[in-house]
Amino acid sequence: MTHHKLPEVKKRLARIEGHVKGIRKMIDDEKGYPEIVQQITAVRAALDSTMEIIIQDLVDHVNLNTNTRGKQAANDLKNTVSKIL
Repeated sequence: MTHHKLPEVKKRLARIEGHVKGIRKMIDDEKGYPEIVQQITAVRAALDSTMEIIIQDLVDHVNLNTNTRGKQAANDLKNTVSKIL
């Protein structure tokens, strides 16, 4: 991972970690299942967006250090993963 994306990824992961701790507290406080599931869904979305940043960083790195064919393969990979997420 290139260094310019590392602070952003760390910041997002810290927020996600706090969110997961909040979910644990919700369970301890016996909150309703719909509320808990909603928060878990938010964490999953946050993880997906963090993964997209990491993948984009990889694609950017490949695009700087490879030929046209490699660049196209990297972009295809990014687009495919984005559809999955």
